[in-house]
Amino acid sequence: MNVVLNLLVGVQMLAALVMIGLILIQHGKGADMGAAFGSGSAGSLFGASGSANFLSRTTAVLAAVFFACTLLLAYFSHARPGGGSSLIERAAVGAPAAPASGAAGEIPGAGAPSAPASAPAAPVSGAGQIPSK
Repeated sequence: MNVVLNLLVGVQMLAALVMIGLILIQHGKGADMGAAFGSGSAGSLFGASGSANFLSRTTAVLAAVFFACTLLLAYFSHARPGGGSSLIERAAVGAPAAPASGAAGEIPGAGAPSAPASAPAAPVSGAGQIPSK
């Protein structure tokens, strides 16, 4: 399973890097790096409109590959067997039960009754002696 995850991450990263390069090469608003390589010239291999179509279609295919890898990685990370999704949840599943306090035959809470809670002390300042109307 780790091999598949590593392969998906590698394909996703490669698609992202190539897509960044293709977007920068395309001739358009904000991406004028393509003008330095002659992508706007009519004498190129694909012609004036052919290179734009090729670059935009290749970018669209790489975007689809990137999103598909993202969805597959999310699916595989969510569908992973083995208890909880965090280390704390996994440790809580395999942790032994806490030992009961007291003797083994003693029922918790069945011991001597606890002393009743004492009433709060009277205020020192005398504020409690003022009658209310």
